[in-house]
Amino acid sequence: MKKLLSILCFALVVVAFSSCKKEYITQASPNQTILFNVPTTAWTLSTDGKSYYAVISTPEIDSYFNDYGGVLAYFSFTTGVYEQIPEVYNGVSYSYTHNTGSVVLYAQSYDGGTPIVPAALTLKLLLLSSSN
Repeated sequence: MKKLLSILCFALVVVAFSSCKKEYITQASPNQTILFNVPTTAWTLSTDGKSYYAVISTPEIDSYFNDYGGVLAYFSFTTGVYEQIPEVYNGVSYSYTHNTGSVVLYAQSYDGGTPIVPAALTLKLLLLSSSN
């Protein structure tokens, strides 16, 4: 009787664990990384004279992406070194906004004084898709 009960318990354990199945779902990332060279000439003094701005055309940001995606911005003044915006660098405070079709970079003096013309830089945008 003990032998039959042991065989029955073993059979139940085998059946229980053999039905477990791990399933891995790999989803391709639709995220994008885009690099832009932003020369000094791309910056325009704002109408109030307190800051500079540069408009970067990004047709990848459509209306849907603008509402449901994410945009991260980094700049580089030296090859291979990126810093995330917002950031204060050499007395200039950098920030950005995005809307359908463009990213706007802003640069102003860190203390609100006389605006400093931003140097040429490389901009790296990471466009992160998200499902609604």
